Amino acid sequence: MIYAQVHLTLPAWVHEAVDANAVYPDDAAKVGLAIRLSADNVDLATGGPFGAAVFDGEHRLIAVGVNRVVPHTCSVAHAEMMAYMTAQQRLQRFRLNEDGGSFSLATSSQPCCQCYGATVWAGVNELLIGARAEDVEELTEFDEGPLPADWVGELEKRGIAVRRDILRDEARDVLRRYGESGTHY
Repeated sequence: MIYAQVHLTLPAWVHEAVDANAVYPDDAAKVGLAIRLSADNVDLATGGPFGAAVFDGEHRLIAVGVNRVVPHTCSVAHAEMMAYMTAQQRLQRFRLNEDGGSFSLATSSQPCCQCYGATVWAGVNELLIGARAEDVEELTEFDEGPLPADWVGELEKRGIAVRRDILRDEARDVLRRYGESGTHY
């Protein structure tokens, strides 16, 4: 039999951990939420050490994501991908900013090559990043894959502003704890 459906979910704790009505006024608040999600995902053993969130131009939360690769046996269930997919379903459009609105993705760590590719097409105007790819590779067993030499420039050419190293030390702490735990997602 050929499977004809894919079903991906966020862990149940997400509903209690996130205030859907909160406003996240600045980059630090947005990335701080993504880092907190990544830490909770590790602490509650529901996936790998990555969190992400999509916000609209008025700093309201649209969707969140955490890494769910192992629980769902699905290589695309990265935090950024889960956040993009849930935001797209909520807004019922595959390109978030197709109506001219502004959207941001905040992520606990720099997107890997897969999530970078999705960022090009997802319809965000800003990418807000905590830890760098080299932090991920230094502190965990993850291989972030190849990116264009000027990946930031490539995104900016497409109208996506990139801001890095937001709460980088806090994001690195989650990666370090995960790496030292011996858990392998």
